[in-house]
Amino acid sequence: MRELLGAGFIILGIPFFIASTLGLLRFPDVYARLHALTKADNVGLGLICLGLAVQANSIAVALKIVLIWGLILLASSTGATLIASSALRHGSAPRRRSDKDTHADR
Repeated sequence: MRELLGAGFIILGIPFFIASTLGLLRFPDVYARLHALTKADNVGLGLICLGLAVQANSIAVALKIVLIWGLILLASSTGATLIASSALRHGSAPRRRSDKDTHADR
């Protein structure tokens, strides 16, 4: 039963990675791309880590998996902040709504 539940969480995490990859490829600026990567990847990784923790043979292994997820959350948020600060410092302004944006009001 644990294997099935763990596999379910892992399978639920995969679409979040796919969504973040699509966001990286399709979003217009560095800030939107960072948002897609940090949010969706962290949720996807959390579900996958949860699935692996459920399948773990001991509590110690499950806690190590959760600790790894927490460290990756910390590293990804720090990295995204540094990338966004660097982009802003080098003149990459966030995209603003304009007349050309046909989907802004939806």
